[in-house]
Amino acid sequence: MSAAEAKLAELGLRLPEVVPPLAAYQPAVQSGVYVYTAGQLPMVDGKLPVTGKVGAEVTAEEAKDLARICALNALAAVKSVAGDLDRIARVVKVVGFVASASDFTGQPGVINGASELLAEVLGDKGVHARSAVGVAVLPLDAPVEVEVQVELTGA
Repeated sequence: MSAAEAKLAELGLRLPEVVPPLAAYQPAVQSGVYVYTAGQLPMVDGKLPVTGKVGAEVTAEEAKDLARICALNALAAVKSVAGDLDRIARVVKVVGFVASASDFTGQPGVINGASELLAEVLGDKGVHARSAVGVAVLPLDAPVEVEVQVELTGA
């Protein structure tokens, strides 16, 4: 078990199976020393636990928890191409999308769920640049979607 997966276990989490693509794309691709994930929805056992707009049907706190799930799914996608999460030299960038009610402006707080999980699991290597964007709707009416870019070590 990698150190990152041991940390997940310590947090009471496990790395899920990679979420299968919903369309014509790969969950993650490697280019040189970088791995780019596709946008990861908060899928749990093949389905969304909650749907709707944040600030309407979904609370900001629920959405923050869903962003954590997105980050966990992103780590699974990274492992699927890198082979081992301990190859992560650093998380470079996180982009989070929040399906938002028209008056909701708390997107950064929601995406903190993903950022905080990455830092908990990877320590300083999990600290990253980030964008948190409000959008009208996401695939399957998901409240959040997160994509991650990581740099790998050469080993």
